[in-house]
Amino acid sequence: MSSHPNRCGWRGLAGDPVYEAYHDTEWGVPEYDSRALWEKLVLDGFQAGLAWITILRKRDAFREAFAGFDPEKVARFGEADRGRLMADAGIVRSNGKIDAAINGARIYLDMRERGEDFSEFLWGFTGGKPIQGEWTEKTGIPTQTPLAVEMSKALKARGFKFVGPVIVYAFMEATGLVNDHTVSCFRHEPVKQMAR
Repeated sequence: MSSHPNRCGWRGLAGDPVYEAYHDTEWGVPEYDSRALWEKLVLDGFQAGLAWITILRKRDAFREAFAGFDPEKVARFGEADRGRLMADAGIVRSNGKIDAAINGARIYLDMRERGEDFSEFLWGFTGGKPIQGEWTEKTGIPTQTPLAVEMSKALKARGFKFVGPVIVYAFMEATGLVNDHTVSCFRHEPVKQMAR
């Protein structure tokens, strides 16, 4: 690999080591771990109205503030925890998003108690395999799809918040449910080969 591989043409990506590392090692890689998928969904919810790089730079602070995104711990958060989170300048301070994260942990655990695995639930929308995009230009990649709308509706029906179709599609791309690396990107083919 050259020192300047051909990457997707995201605004602000080139030359930002944090963003480049995320693109090169995480984005689009199929994620099958339920807890990791829930963490990413929460973080994508916090992104609403913001740039992803903002959340990415705060991710370690989010992980510390939300007990490593352990759903069992987050589900027990009460008013003191809400106050602590709203006072934490290291994360995005939004009552609605904080409440959505805490309630999302409770929903996640409720699904698990009812025998519904979060990973299987999400991957069920794609038939268990990543959807392989064949985009030649970044401008052709959609911000949402009918499948994202369907997943959004299913998440909302279970009580999740900040899971509109645009957020859900970004989540699908990030967690490898969809491979939207452009075909000229050096990660497109390796990510494609990671499908189970």
